[in-house]
Parts: sequence; C-alpha cells; structure tokens
Amino acid sequence: MDKRFRALLQTLSSTSRDMVPLQSLAMANKTLDARINRAVSPAVKLLRSFKRVESLQKRLILLSDEIAGGGRLANLVKYVDCVGRLNSAIDAVVKEREPVVQKLQEVVEFLSRTKAADEARIRRVREILVTLKALYETEVDALKYEGTLDEALLSLQDEYERILQHLKHRNIGDSEEIDVEEIDEFDLASEQEIQVLRRISETLAGNDCLDICIDIFVKVRYKRAAKALMRLSPDYLRTYVPEEIDQMEWESLETAISLWIEHFELAVKRVLKSEKELCNRVLSGLMDGVLWAECFVKIADKIMAVFFRFGEGVARSSKEPQKLFKLLDLFESLDKMKPEFSRVFEGEAGADICSRFRELEKLLVHSSCRVFWEFGLQIEGNQDGFPPGDGSVTKLVRYAVNYLKYLASENYRSPMARILRTEQVWKMGMLSKPETDEDVLRESISNVMEALRRNVEDKKSRYHGDGVLPHVFSMNAYWYVYMRVKGSDLGSLVGEQWLKATFKTAAEESAYRYQNQAWGPAVECLGVEADGQGDSREGEVGAAGTVARARLEAFLRGIEECSELHRSAYVIPDVDLRAQIRDAVVKLVVPTYASFIQSHAHLLHARSYLSTESVRQLVGQAFEETNYPRTLVRRRDLRAR
Repeated sequence: MDKRFRALLQTLSSTSRDMVPLQSLAMANKTLDARINRAVSPAVKLLRSFKRVESLQKRLILLSDEIAGGGRLANLVKYVDCVGRLNSAIDAVVKEREPVVQKLQEVVEFLSRTKAADEARIRRVREILVTLKALYETEVDALKYEGTLDEALLSLQDEYERILQHLKHRNIGDSEEIDVEEIDEFDLASEQEIQVLRRISETLAGNDCLDICIDIFVKVRYKRAAKALMRLSPDYLRTYVPEEIDQMEWESLETAISLWIEHFELAVKRVLKSEKELCNRVLSGLMDGVLWAECFVKIADKIMAVFFRFGEGVARSSKEPQKLFKLLDLFESLDKMKPEFSRVFEGEAGADICSRFRELEKLLVHSSCRVFWEFGLQIEGNQDGFPPGDGSVTKLVRYAVNYLKYLASENYRSPMARILRTEQVWKMGMLSKPETDEDVLRESISNVMEALRRNVEDKKSRYHGDGVLPHVFSMNAYWYVYMRVKGSDLGSLVGEQWLKATFKTAAEESAYRYQNQAWGPAVECLGVEADGQGDSREGEVGAAGTVARARLEAFLRGIEECSELHRSAYVIPDVDLRAQIRDAVVKLVVPTYASFIQSHAHLLHARSYLSTESVRQLVGQAFEETNYPRTLVRRRDLRAR
C-alpha cells in the first residue's frame, strides 16, 4: 500500500506539473474572453447609434420631399426637429468612438503581452484596428460635414433666408398720409414663422453655423428694412453735403426737411422697432441673449447713418433766416422722439447711434441760435441802399415783424425758448439765478426788435433835403410794428407796456414832428393878427386887407402844395393811422383858419376865401386812399362850388 501510495503521489505530482500550463492557458482564455466582451459591448452600442443615424437620414429625406410638396412651415418644424435629433445621434457616435477604440486597443495589447495568439494573428488584428480607426474617423467626418446633415444644414440656411425675405413691412408707401401712432403691435411675422426661425437659428448655431446664421439674418433684414423705406421715395437723402444743400431751391429744401421729419419718425417708430422685436424673438436664445441687440444695431446703423447725414448737412448749411423754422421743426421732432428713440436703441449696443442722435441735437441747437442772432445782426447792419422815397414801410421791417410773430407763435415759441436756454446753459454753465425759457426768449426777441428800431433810425437819418419825409418814414415804420405786434403772441411775449413805450410812443413822436414840419408852416402864415379894425383910417384898412389876403394866399398855397406832396411823394399806407393823422391835421388847420377868417372877414371879399368846410375838404384830400387814382381837388374848384 505504501508503495502504491507513493506511486500515486508521484503520478499526481507529475500530472499537476503537466496541468499548470493548461491552467494558465485557461485563465488567459478567460481573461481574453472578458476583455473581448468589454470591447464588444461599446461596439454594439456604436453600431446601434450608426443605425439610428441612418434612420434619421432617411427621415430627413422624406421630410424634405414633404416640404417641397406643401405645408412648408409645419413640415419645417418637423424637419428642424429631425435635424436636431440627427445631430444628437452623430454626437453620440463621436462620443462613443473613444471607448470602442480604447477597448479594442486593450485587447490587442493583451494578446501581445500574453502571447495568446501567434504573431501573425496579432499583427493582423493590429492592422485591422488601425484600418478600423481610420475608417471610423472618415465615416464620422462624412456624417458631420459631407453627409445628409451637411445637406440639411444648407437646406435650413436656404429656408432661413427665404422666410426672412418673406417678412415684409406692410402699408409703407401705399398712402400719402401715414399715422405712425396707430402702429403699436408687432405684425411683421406670425407666431409660427417666429417659432420656425428661432428653431432654425438655434439649430444652425448648434452646428457651428452661428456666423452664417447672423450674416444671413443681418443681410436680409437690412435689405428688407431699406427697401421698405425706399418705397417712400426719399431721393432727397442723396443730397447731404452742405454746399449742395445751399444750391437747392428753398421750396425743394423745405419739402425735403418736412419729408425727413416724417420718414425719420416712421423709420424709428415702425420699421426699426419692428426689426428690433423680430431680432429679439428670433435670436434671443443665442449666446445667453446678448447677441440679438448687436444684430439689430447692425441692421439699423446704415439706415440711421443716412438720416443723420442729411440732418447734419442741413444744420451745417448756410444760415439763412428762413431756415430757422425748419431747424426748429427738426429739433422739435427729435425732442419728441427722444424717449422712443432711447427705448429702441437702448443698451451698450446702441450707444453709438444714441451718441450720434445727441450730436445732431447739439448741432441743431448751435445752428438755430446762430441763425437767430445773425438775423438780428443783419437787421441792425442792413445799410445797403437808400430808404424809401415815399416814406413807406421797408420790406425789411415787414419781413422782420412777420418773422418774429411767426417765431413767437404756438408752433415755434417753445422749441426756440428751449434752444436759447440750452445754448445759454452750455456757454455760461448753471447760472446762480437761472432764467426761465420764457424770459430768455423774451429778452432775445426784444433785442432783435431793438435792432429793428435802430435800423429804422439809421434809415431815417439818410433822408436829406426834405424835413417831412424822415418823420413820415419813421411814423409809418413804428406804427406798422406796433399795430402788427399788438394783440399777437409776440405782443404778449414782449409785453404790451414795453411795446407801447418803444414803438407806439416813437410813432406818436414822429407823427407830431411830421405834423409840425408838413402843416405847421402853412398854419404859421395865419398866425399874425391884422390891424385895421374899428376907427382905423381907410388907407390902413386897405393895407391890412392886402396883408390878410397875402397871408390867406400863402396859407392856401401851402395847404395845396402839402396836399400835392402827399399825393405824389408821401405815403401813409395804414388806414387807421391815416385817419388819425387826418383828424389831427384838421384840428390843427381848420380851427386856426376859421379863427383867421372870423377876425379878418371885414378885410376880405366873401368870394376871395374858402369856407371852413372847403378847407376841411382840401386838407382831407391829402389823406385819401392812395391805392386808387383820384383827381386832385384844387381851391379854384372849391370856390366854384
């Protein structure tokens, strides 16, 4: 038994030694099996992802055919959704690539290390792995950049551009009158169109096409906005250089500025406001909502630049007086639009456009003030030519009064006051005793009216050789100013008391001097009392009669000559002033004449002198309506009646 037992042990020991390589091989096979299984599982998952990609590609092709067949927007939503899922599937393939390659690499390394296969097989497996890796990368690149996904993205770009091109601004340029205030709702696109555009934007951005998406959006919407405004026929915007604007006829420039105000308001409140809303609703989901505002500014920048360019050209053009009112219209329109403009171009993206808006406002303030002050200087320094030969009101006085009345009217009073006040603050800083807008405007217009008064005095001093005509001229001018300003907005602004003290008083003083210079010499002919009353000797009576007749003849000749001068040389165009002067002259002449006749009737023959009523008529003929031809009544005709 002992021998048998030892023999059995030897046999077991020998068998055990023989079994050791087999056990190692079994363990190696088991380990290899586990590694192969770990490599196969990701590969199977990868194959499933490839199958999903293939299925989605076929789905895209079908949806593409459905879009071409009809129901474009509804099918586009499905198409965009399918593109998103295809992109996710391709991303999954990309993510699963590394685990698959890594596991296969581990298997190859294990075979090489354990010698579980011969060298030829190991080399073949390694070559297959390299080939598989290269083929995989090529396939994935084809899926992302050359396959159905790439074609789908190109198709989405085309659809994106087509939809944006389809969104039009309605009812612009279709009628002459445009009420911008009625347009408050966003009516550029439907909710379905917004949804499709938003989904396409996000899909393109998610596939590294953000720059292309933004470029398409900005390019198409700028063209659409510009085309909408071009329907208004803004040909005037082509002229913007100050020198070219100066060459425009005034009526054309006036019309162009009015159109600019209307079109600028329409562009901001309707066109660009709608474009901003479209940008917000379509692109707000990109880059955490910071991109859409920049896109909107890119669309609006060129359009605003064209409008600003024309406004700046007008402000920098020559400072003719009539331009003041159009500059005020421009300033007032900008001032009213400022809150809405700030809302449309709010934020950092619109800072440059808002800055240019403010610069245009400043330019209009400076230009308006310069036109106004130069107008006053032109009035005071107007020394060209001679004063009117008939003493009538000069065109400058008429123009200046109407100009200032228009400036003080309800339409321009407030903006002019704000501009003058703003200019004053900019020059002097915050005043210790700040004046109100009304006070600044009152003082400024009063200064211009004082310049007008000095102009009248200067013109008055240029009359030579006629002592009456200067007073006729100043009387007409001052009375014209007083009567045209009294009771108007300009009169209430400068004050009725100041107006009376400055112009009515001056007119009355001129009228008094006129009366003394024109009619005083004739009246003075009757001023010396005649002798020869009572018991005077006959010779003395005869001499007194001769003197009385001579004085009477000189008086009548003076009245007749003065009347003739009023007909041929002097003009008093204002009906009320002419009536007042006539009554004053009648009161000066007729009572004196009546007193003279009463005192000297015994020295004169009854038919040698005129009646008091005839003298009244003779004086009155000097103040008849000068606009119509009339026959001068002479004293011999009066005597014959």
